[in-house]
Amino acid sequence: MNNIDAHWRDTARSARFGPIDSKAVFPFLLFLLHLRLWTFVVAVIFMAFFAVLERWGFTVPVFLRWVRSTIAGPRKMAIPWWRVPK
Repeated sequence: MNNIDAHWRDTARSARFGPIDSKAVFPFLLFLLHLRLWTFVVAVIFMAFFAVLERWGFTVPVFLRWVRSTIAGPRKMAIPWWRVPK
């Protein structure tokens, strides 16, 4: 019942199905529920996207934060443009 090799720190790891991250398996599950060519293509694209993210060392929330900061640019305004005194 109790695994001696298990440790409480292992609870922070993401769930995996063999070599595939659990987030990448979800589109494949949708394909299995709706068997069409386009759902297969979408599932393969999403699985490849998640594999590339994992290869670069990103998680999905970290990648979304990176995209948001890239779009926002390097300059951050302390005062909104509509409250700047003229």
